[in-house]
Amino acid sequence: MPGLVHIVDDDPSFLTAMERRLKQTGYDVATYRSAMHLLVNLPNESVPSCIILDVRMPDLDGPALQKRLGELRSTLPIIFLTGYPDIPATVQAIKAGADDFLTKPINSDELFRAIERAFAHHQTLRDLKDKLDNVRARLGRLTPRERQVFELVVGGNTNKQIGRALGPTERTIKAHRVRVMEKMQVQTLAELVSLAERVGITSAAGQKT
Repeated sequence: MPGLVHIVDDDPSFLTAMERRLKQTGYDVATYRSAMHLLVNLPNESVPSCIILDVRMPDLDGPALQKRLGELRSTLPIIFLTGYPDIPATVQAIKAGADDFLTKPINSDELFRAIERAFAHHQTLRDLKDKLDNVRARLGRLTPRERQVFELVVGGNTNKQIGRALGPTERTIKAHRVRVMEKMQVQTLAELVSLAERVGITSAAGQKT
């Protein structure tokens, strides 16, 4: 799977060697001398990518960068590298979402397998994000009143209950409901509820009256 590998390490000779090794294998590569260097040149996530990240670096270390990227909602998988095996640090990094944790010197086959797994994971995350963005775009096309009807519908309210809550006649609510279904591009209530759940609007959003 073609893709882009971002390498973050404060050792210039290691960066050069890794870049050469990966480019010879056919990967696109970007290198960063520090965690801050990557943060000020935040990677584009439009292609399958991953970050190969040194654990121990001055100023901002690997786990701190991992946390910062999480706060920025980055979907880039992280493969940690270390010359100092540390079981607690490994467990902590994996729990925080790292894809892998490799020890220097790195076996090429093991490295390439980790990169391919990370690329596949990133592709899955990108596909999910695209689907969520699509749902949010549909939501954005609803008028304020249609959004109210949408939330009450997925909350389990009937047209009569929605009419009592919002004021219009049941016939008007039916018309709003039809437009909501059309704009959200669904045919059934179950599909509408599923879309709502994807973007964090649960059945608790509606209050039955």
